[in-house]
Parts: sequence; C-alpha cells; structure tokens
Amino acid sequence: MKALILAAGYGTRLTSVIKDTPKPLIPVGNRPLIDYVVDKLQDIKLLSEIVVVSNNKFTPHFQKWAGALGGRICPIRIVNDGTNTPEERLGSVGDIRFVWENEPLRDWLVIGGDNLFDGDLSLFVDFAISKSPAVTIGIYDIKDIQAATKFGVVAINAKREVISFQEKPKNPLSSLITMCLYYFPKQTLGYLGEYLSESKAVDAAGNYIQWLSEKKNVYGFQFSGKWYDIGSIESLNEAREHFNR
Repeated sequence: MKALILAAGYGTRLTSVIKDTPKPLIPVGNRPLIDYVVDKLQDIKLLSEIVVVSNNKFTPHFQKWAGALGGRICPIRIVNDGTNTPEERLGSVGDIRFVWENEPLRDWLVIGGDNLFDGDLSLFVDFAISKSPAVTIGIYDIKDIQAATKFGVVAINAKREVISFQEKPKNPLSSLITMCLYYFPKQTLGYLGEYLSESKAVDAAGNYIQWLSEKKNVYGFQFSGKWYDIGSIESLNEAREHFNR
C-alpha cells in the first residue's frame, strides 16, 4: 500500500495569510500542517511509501520540508505535476490520475494535505481493508447543516454502505460530510478511467466519489474527535486554537 497526499493546490483563498507558502506547510501549533498528516500515516504498518504531489511552483518547498524530516519509518517522495498557476492546476482527480499513471498497480490511501484531524487513521485503514475490494471514504458529522453546503454530504446504512451522496448541495439532507480521505484497493483503480470517459470534472474529488457511490460499492467510516478542512482563514484559526493547546 502507498499513500498519496494531495498538495498541489495554490491556496488562493488564503493568499493574504500564506503568500508564497503552500497551504500544507502553513504552521499549526509550531509545526507544518502536513506534519500531522504524516504522523497519522506513519502508524499504518502496511504502508511502503508516502507520495506527496505538488505543483512546479511549490515542489522545492516540499523537497526542503521532506529533506528536513530526517529518518522516517516510511519514505517520502515528492512528485511535481508540472503546473505553475491556479489556472493550470490539474485538480484533485487530475493529480490522482497523474500519479497513478506512473505507478505499478497497488492499493492507495489518498488524503488531502490540508486535512487536520485527531481521529485514529489506523482504524480507518483496518475497516477499509475489511471491505476491500470496495472503496472506503472517511466521513465526519460537522453538526452544521449550513456549513455542510461546502462539502459532499452522505448517508450510510447500518452496514455503513454509502446510500446517497450530494456534492456541495444547496439543501443538505444532513450534516454528515466527506473528508478528503479515500482508500482505493488496486482492483478499483480502473474506475477512474471510466469516470473520466464520462465526466470532465477533475477539480474536486467529491465529484468522482459521487459517481462511484452511484455505480459501485462504497463504504463510509465515520471519524469522531476534531476535524478541520483548512480552506479559509476562519478554519485555520480554529485549527490553530485547538492544536495549540
């Protein structure tokens, strides 16, 4: 199994705060945001490598960051998707495709580099493996219907199968949302080609997950504790307050 950290965005909504720093390298509690993601991944015993996909502008930043980490149980590799501006960006789905096209067939754990949570990632992986060859996604109750309009909203049954999915709905059915956290068994990687043959929506991974949930078997693992999607100054400040304690 390999892990892919999505870190190729340009952080346009946080420009006034981060300027020339990639969002996953923003300090939270005196550490870069991505460090918390890597800490979670280091607990996954089956993981052979962590791949961080960035853009041409910020790849040197991540190379410097990775070089400063020193010896880690799981090696870290930086991949450059070749884009230079927000207008050129490949999007989440595009970056997943970019990495997978150059890798041998294997299981992948995909996670957003701007996700911050204190739940146990190893429990998610154990659950996902038990449901393989189905895809498993991370879900979280944000407990705010209005805030849910900014995310993918899901419903699951007693078996924890995803039975409905709304991508950024105007009128959410609940506050149970998707995190940018996905487990793709190797048997499912070909689904991405099917999706791209039907859709040109490569920016948001949620569109792909919605398509998967309508055509394939997808499970949801619900996290407890705190979770932050660092997409605004407000969410960044909330995360800093929590993780500075």
